[in-house]
Formats: sequence, C-alpha cells, structure tokens
Amino acid sequence: MKNILYFFIIFIISCKSEKKSDKKSETASEENFTKVEIKNILKNDSLSIRAIKVIGNNLAFAANNGTYGLYNSAEEKWKTNVQKYDTLTPELRAVASTANDFFMLSVGNPALLYKTGENGKMELVYKEEDENVFYDAMAFWNDSEGIAMGDPTDNCLSVIITRDGGYTWNKISCKNLPEAADGEAAFAASNSNISIQGDNVWILSGGKKSRIYYSPDKGESWEVFDTPLLQGEATQGGYSLDFYDAENGIIIGGDYTVPEGNTGNKAITKNGGRTWELIAEGEEPGYKSGIRYVPNSRGEEIVAVGFTGISYSKDSGKSWNTLSNEGFYTLRFLNDSTAYAAGQGKVAKLLFR
Repeated sequence: MKNILYFFIIFIISCKSEKKSDKKSETASEENFTKVEIKNILKNDSLSIRAIKVIGNNLAFAANNGTYGLYNSAEEKWKTNVQKYDTLTPELRAVASTANDFFMLSVGNPALLYKTGENGKMELVYKEEDENVFYDAMAFWNDSEGIAMGDPTDNCLSVIITRDGGYTWNKISCKNLPEAADGEAAFAASNSNISIQGDNVWILSGGKKSRIYYSPDKGESWEVFDTPLLQGEATQGGYSLDFYDAENGIIIGGDYTVPEGNTGNKAITKNGGRTWELIAEGEEPGYKSGIRYVPNSRGEEIVAVGFTGISYSKDSGKSWNTLSNEGFYTLRFLNDSTAYAAGQGKVAKLLFR
C-alpha cells in the first residue's frame, strides 16, 4: 500500500509539467471524426469501472470491489490496489484530483470518501451513514475547493463541499438547497452528474424528476431549473452533463432499460442551464451514460458513450454518427483527438481520426 501511495504522489506531481507540454492550441479542430481506434489498456472481467480521471497524460480509476488504479502512459503500466473498510470492500463510482491529491468516493451505506494520505495509505476523510445515502459524482473547482453530490437523505439532494483541499467535507443543509421533488435522485453511471466552469457548478438529477441545480458561487447559493428530458420513472432522466463554457452545455440520458429510445434523451442550453432545448429528437443516439465536448472544438464536437457504443456529433448535437458499437460507461478527453474510456471489465484509450 505504501508503494502505491508514493506512486500516486510522484504521479500527480509529474503530471503538472505534462499538462503544460501536452496542451494543444485553443483553436477548433480542423477535421471532423469519422472513426475511432480503440486500444484496450486494462482488462479485468470482475470490474465495473464508472469513474476515471485524466491526470496529465495519465489516468486514475476507481471501481467496484474496492479496486483503484493508476496508469502510467509513458511506461504503459498499471499499479492497482484494493481499499477495504473493516470487512467491507466499497463500490467506488466517483473520483477527482487536485495538484497534490487523488480522491475516491463510494456509493451506498456507509458513504466513504478517501484521499491520498500522509501515513502510507489512502486516508478516510468523510463518512456518512444513512439507509438512503448514495453518492454519485465528485469534482473540484481548484486545489482547495471541491464538491460531491448524491441522492437525497432528507428533503434535498446530498451535497458535500470542501474548502481546505479535501481534508474536511461538510454537508450543505437542506435549508440552503432547493427542495427535492418526489422520486428525484441521480445516477452514479459515469461520474458526470457535476460540471464546473470557473466559479459555476451545475448538478444533474434524474429519476422521476430530472433537473439542473446551479450555483454561480462555488456552492454558496443555489437555483434549480427544469429540463425537458424523459422523466417520471426511476430509470429515466439525465445521466450525464457537460459544459463547454459558462453558457453552453449538454445533457444526455434516457432510460437504460429501453436503450433504443431516442426521444427526450438529449438537450442543449445556450444560457447557462436556465432553459434547455431537445435535440436530435427521434434520431440516434438512444440511451447514453456519458457525454463530453471535444476540447478546442468551440462546443461543436461532442462524443457520447454508453453500453450501446460510441456516438459523435460535429454540429453541437443536431446530428450524430455511430463511431463504434463497443460499449463504455464513461469517457474523459486527454486532448482534442485522444480520450480514455472505461466500462465493464475494461479501460481503453480512444484515438479519434
């Protein structure tokens, strides 16, 4: 365990310089994608991997069976380990990082949030016990301030925030959050229920009510906006969101039990999430669990993934093409032509052409 912690620290520090050297131009991609090359870099049939984090050119993940790992892209090698809590092996579905630390968060009761510690192992920094506790996603504004969200345990969504680099986390009182609707929750499908741009943060809920929770001031104040997504049943609503900038965003989902359904499952906003417009109604793709804007594409190019395959749009979601039928749960871009994706039993590097 001690060795993997040291690897984490060296890994994160080395990634600072990699970020500078790997940064691409801020201009839009000149060519649209027509295909994707999928290079599997991890195979383990026992793992369901829904949370990945690009750190420099490298990748971290956390999954079920308490398993987490780090991929060194230069050496093309993995280091993995298992985190236990007493006799429990937590199911980990959310990850995040700062310049100094890696974080992972479990679903279910008890909720367990770990960060890289200073004593040779992952350190438990937040624990919550409740029969309804279920955390879905986590992200950071900066190296000091981060946020995680989950299903309601009271009459509002569960939102916890750190202001000290992840050493302590505090749950926002329901007095300071909009009231949750009956049956409103979220899906821990891809660690992408949260999107951050500047001081702004957006949270996507789903289920019987699918809405956008918005804070312009790092979680100090909140508003809530309706979405036009399919909703009303526990398996319906928004599963993933991404914002290209403070105004332009996209949400996707549907109903994973009816994956071919392609109405009411994708929408865009041009005003910071206040209103949403359905796109590509009655057209592919159907249900997807993860969506991301292609970097440096002016918000025009988008990739969506799900167990049904990989879809791509070159026109801000108006039309889509299927690039692959290989299924993944979650996706994160390394640059404007390369991404990492993870799913059932695998992690892959995706090269878009």
